[in-house]
Amino acid sequence: MLFSSILLPALILFTPLASAAFGLTSNTDSYVVDAGASNTLVVTVNKKSCDITSILYRGEELQYKSTGSHISSGLGSATVTGEVIASQYAKITCKTSTLTHYIVVKSGDSALYMATYTTAEPTIGELRFIARLNSKSLPLEYPFGAASTIAGSTSTVEGSDVFVVNGETRSKFYSSQRFIDDQVHCVYRDGSDPIHACMVLPNPAYEASSGGPFHRDINSNNVGDYTGLYFYMNSGHVQTESFRQGLNGPYAIVFSRSGIPAVSSVDTSFFSDIQVTGYMADSGRGRVSGTASGIGSSFQTVVHWYNTNNQYWTYANSGGSFTSPPMRPGTYTMVLYQTEFKVAETTVAVTAGSTASKNIASGVTARKTIWTIGSWDGQPTGFLNADKQLRMHPSDKRMSSWGPLTYTVGTSKLTDVPMALFKGVNDPFTIKFTLSAAQAGAATLRIGTTLAFASGRPQAKINSYSAAAPAASVKIDSRGVTRGAYRGFGEVYDIKIPAGTLVAGANTITITVVSGSSGASYLAPNFILDAIELFQ
Repeated sequence: MLFSSILLPALILFTPLASAAFGLTSNTDSYVVDAGASNTLVVTVNKKSCDITSILYRGEELQYKSTGSHISSGLGSATVTGEVIASQYAKITCKTSTLTHYIVVKSGDSALYMATYTTAEPTIGELRFIARLNSKSLPLEYPFGAASTIAGSTSTVEGSDVFVVNGETRSKFYSSQRFIDDQVHCVYRDGSDPIHACMVLPNPAYEASSGGPFHRDINSNNVGDYTGLYFYMNSGHVQTESFRQGLNGPYAIVFSRSGIPAVSSVDTSFFSDIQVTGYMADSGRGRVSGTASGIGSSFQTVVHWYNTNNQYWTYANSGGSFTSPPMRPGTYTMVLYQTEFKVAETTVAVTAGSTASKNIASGVTARKTIWTIGSWDGQPTGFLNADKQLRMHPSDKRMSSWGPLTYTVGTSKLTDVPMALFKGVNDPFTIKFTLSAAQAGAATLRIGTTLAFASGRPQAKINSYSAAAPAASVKIDSRGVTRGAYRGFGEVYDIKIPAGTLVAGANTITITVVSGSSGASYLAPNFILDAIELFQ
């Protein structure tokens, strides 16, 4: 009997929670949805603000209690309604004058399916969804780990968003992933009782966002009090095009005890059955297929379609063949990238229920190249600190010294080239090279950049010839390199070198940063390098 009295509480403690019936309950101040899932999920939504105030997963509270999970910084007030559709879907609809946000629970699924429809940018903050989750339950971040965990920070490096933790720089911006690759990101715990809460972004989640396939934004951030899990739709973080409006999503937060869900495991086609403003099923869409040519095998081949309303992208396969995601009907600009370097542009019309055939070829023409430093891929690939810059601040102790540096053509390594030049910090950058008599004529120095800050751009001196400063680059009103960004407008500067400047034998080029603006240290005017080429 003594054995039985000890065993019974243990059995109760470790018996999995039984699933309750699926349903939606309307209380005075809230809606409560029970998913009826085997891994139980019960979610509470405030009727006045649309804030998610409780997420009970297997009986454990995952929602941070001091602040809700919501759009932007919270809608504040909204018209919030709830309904059950076809006995399968509990849909909560939150409306303001310019925004409608949907939270949907599907019977049997431990997931929150969402979509956000806008007619104007919200005035309450950036267009994002943030789940503020219990950091004690979900302290870890995937896929980039502690780079964006600022819990335990001891000082601030820059602004109010780059911190020092255990001697390393950390920021929420260091969780970013290129949109084209951002399908699943998570916060989680491991061990004997693992839980993952993952933001899953199936096509066409980003179709009404802005920025294109290579834009990146905040995905997760353990701040200590809570762990944030984000879906950024529009923001001013290195903004390169106007914001789009329309339906963002569907997207989903999937709760799992069996690891990271595959994006293919999340089916949102049922949105066509639940009356979501702006939703278009695949049957109302069209596609584009064709062949992309002229891209070398060492590069990615990326095809991008966009207009004022929508954006889409895909990778071509090794043979150049591609098929777009399902697209809304319309006329699109179609762009071909050599990894991230734009090499061709055309237009294509998409009609519902059909696949348009459209090939695209690189427009890069052959030239008589004397030397090239780097690769024309739209990235600072291979340059000094490029392997670290996405996940830490330029001042981080793990960074190599920024210079000033000198590169000797034919003998130096790419890591002798800084990925970024900062005015007054590591400029000038010096290039030394030797020419034959046949090469010592008029030439062009081409300097490719990927992102500029404070209108920084390159000014070159070739031997004793000082080239004119180029016109100011298009200003992006956002910090870039210090926040782990490297992609902006990708300006390419051609500097004409007159005959008699280059000589047979030894030559020297110095590149400095020119700008009418000023700044200190790594917030001085700067630009990020893509490649440098000398050709005739």
